[in-house]
Amino acid sequence: MLSSFPLLLFVLAAISIPAVTAFQHIPLLLTSVKKSTSFPNSDTLPRMSTSDTPDNAVTQKLATLLVHGPDRGGIVAAFSQLLYGHGCGIFDSEQSTDRSCNLFFQRIHFDYSTMHTDRITLESSIKEVCERFSMTSSVNWNQKKKQVAIMVSKYDHVLWELLLRHQAGELECDIAVIISNHPDLKKVADSFGIPFEVFKITKATKADQEKKELDLMRDTYSIDLVILARYMQIISDDFCTAFHHRVINIHHSFLPAFIGGKPYHRAHERGVKLIGATAHYATAELDEGPIIEQDITRISHRDEVDDLLRKGRTLEKNVLVHAVKAHLEDRIIVYGNKCVVFGD
Repeated sequence: MLSSFPLLLFVLAAISIPAVTAFQHIPLLLTSVKKSTSFPNSDTLPRMSTSDTPDNAVTQKLATLLVHGPDRGGIVAAFSQLLYGHGCGIFDSEQSTDRSCNLFFQRIHFDYSTMHTDRITLESSIKEVCERFSMTSSVNWNQKKKQVAIMVSKYDHVLWELLLRHQAGELECDIAVIISNHPDLKKVADSFGIPFEVFKITKATKADQEKKELDLMRDTYSIDLVILARYMQIISDDFCTAFHHRVINIHHSFLPAFIGGKPYHRAHERGVKLIGATAHYATAELDEGPIIEQDITRISHRDEVDDLLRKGRTLEKNVLVHAVKAHLEDRIIVYGNKCVVFGD
């Protein structure tokens, strides 16, 4: 308001009002200016609310592109330009290189809500770029949730963890069915409203029962992923082939030191200082599939067998959930007998 003084004095001088009189009238003039002038403030400025969102606002549609192949210059730029050329925006991207075999890996999470072509055209363009760079690719448009089957026996700690994490919204999938060779855990499945199927298995019936399990998963539930949540049966080569790199198993990390029953008891007898858990894709080679996730915890002389079992169960639950989550989110590329697991 002080910046107005020179102007007021100039006006008063122009109309021949004495300076003393002018200063006597300044408070009155300023009051008049204040009353006659409207200044915007925080209470009068328009506010943007969620209801002001334009009717034609586009909701994000996120897809995932996985590519891998020989490492060479220009790959990242090629796929970035391709997506931009089709009107897609890159949401996030991560890449890695295995220098020992000169292989390049990339995961691109992109928004196709503004795509001005179509999915078939984009996939054709991706194929052309992959052929130019001798690469392999896969695209998940995330149109539907993956259908999951959980296989269990009598141990329930891993099953509970999966179901509770799914209920909490941490696992983006539909758990379509729980399959077991024992009826013991039916009450757990019932409490979550999930179908529970029992296939009792003996040496004589194993092949026939497994065929029925596969038929159920493929024909009735269209299963995308099978989780062996401490399922105490060895699945066949045919099973692994039917769900190639789509069966995740969890077990302790004592192999091959303590093969067989009661590994924690034998580990305690040996005085081990570390115990761990491993989640991997099941293959025809028993417990030799590509490793997805692992973790360990320390053990001391003060720990009894029950302590090892308790700590081991915690590791198994967390490791399996992390592996399953990575698979569901298309963060895994399998090559050889190894996995690249991109960050979440």
